[in-house]
Amino acid sequence: MEGFLISSRGFLLQLQMIIIIMRSAILRGCVMKRWLMVFALIVAGPSGGPLMAAEQVNLYSARKESLIKPLLERFTAETGIEVNLVTGKAAALQKRLEVEGRNTPADLLLTSDAGRLYLAKRAGLFQAVESKVLVQAIPAHLRDGENQWFGLSKRARIIVHSKRRVKPGELSRYEDLTDSRWKGRICIRSSGNIYNQSLLASMVAHFGEPAAERWAAGVVANLARPPRGNDRAQIKAVALGECDVAVVNSYYLGKMQNARDPAERAAAAQVVPLFPNQADRGTHVNISGAGVIRHARNRENAVKLLEFLVSDEAQRWYAASNHEYPVKSGIPVSETVAAWGYPFKEDGLDMGELGRHNVAAVKIFDRVGWR
Repeated sequence: MEGFLISSRGFLLQLQMIIIIMRSAILRGCVMKRWLMVFALIVAGPSGGPLMAAEQVNLYSARKESLIKPLLERFTAETGIEVNLVTGKAAALQKRLEVEGRNTPADLLLTSDAGRLYLAKRAGLFQAVESKVLVQAIPAHLRDGENQWFGLSKRARIIVHSKRRVKPGELSRYEDLTDSRWKGRICIRSSGNIYNQSLLASMVAHFGEPAAERWAAGVVANLARPPRGNDRAQIKAVALGECDVAVVNSYYLGKMQNARDPAERAAAAQVVPLFPNQADRGTHVNISGAGVIRHARNRENAVKLLEFLVSDEAQRWYAASNHEYPVKSGIPVSETVAAWGYPFKEDGLDMGELGRHNVAAVKIFDRVGWR
């Protein structure tokens, strides 16, 4: 009788998953792909397969698989909890969660940039999590005030400049980029990039919209070319002489300095990292972070994964493998990052401010013609 009850519960769980998948398939139009998943579940029988593991957590991640998978494997090895990973673009994953609603299989959303986390919270995707582990490990300005999302790693938005064409001391602040001496000498990503939106949002928070708009207009006036490409492309453009100065996330430079591709290492060797505004508010920093989905079916396991990601082990991995800055104090940075100068003065702005002023930043970019 007991075996029959266990089998029945397993079958009911499978049936529930089938219904969820079918509803999700209809909403997203992915009927054929989802029916194949349904067939696989049915064939597995009442005992279930990997998708029906007794202990599991479903993670939607805007970070590439290579940047998170090794940590997830360590988590499974230590806890026995299987992690089902879905990766994609940040905006697409948020839209997917909104469409799936209460039928989503996701338990946790991991994404880059505090602005993205703020928008996900505003869309009602997260739930509050009470965890002493998270609160003790993560400084207050790097997590949501209502405990709906948590920063897991940091990066600085730095200036890189040519070793040969820029003299030491010519630059020290983001504001210097508006000086006429840099006319035709700056490379930077498009205004559609969330990293630039958050940088400008931080200026709105500190100085107000008029001052932030003057800065954005000054940068546009000094561009060497129309914004294009990712942060690596900006570093390569400086190395090639297309511009002399660029604004990039710090970990991209670290990854290029340690790349297998000799061309990437050569390009990175041509630039010098500069941490702006060390004499005043500090360098703008941002985070990658995560939140537990409002309709999570594996809430307890999702919280366990979050807590694992701020463990000493995980924080050391972020630092050593991806050249990011740990959010947890006492964890050393990589040798590459240490060589740039560490610690540096960080802007201590509450990360939520980057989301609150995102719309204002986008409107400013539009007004000044930053494409």
